[in-house]
Amino acid sequence: MAKMYHYSTIAKALDQLHEKGFTYDFNLNEESIIKNPAKFEIVHIYRYEGNSDPGDEAIVYGIKSSSGKKGVFVDGFAANSQTEAAKILIDLSIKGRI
Repeated sequence: MAKMYHYSTIAKALDQLHEKGFTYDFNLNEESIIKNPAKFEIVHIYRYEGNSDPGDEAIVYGIKSSSGKKGVFVDGFAANSQTEAAKILIDLSIKGRI
């Protein structure tokens, strides 16, 4: 099950995850998530909500693959900004809570 964290900025969340070994950038390699979603587990979720602008909202995922690769995926929270990989990750995070 994914752990929820609260940081003051997205940069701080990314720094903390990097310190925990989440160094791979899944945003640059999202095809791996799209092709094989069952091989990935979300172990950390961070949701950042801007104070006034909904465009400031984002989700940072700490992801671990079945091969042991650990990395991050950052996505805007607006429905129209979500990529196919982001939609898959949302489904994975919801299933992990059931």
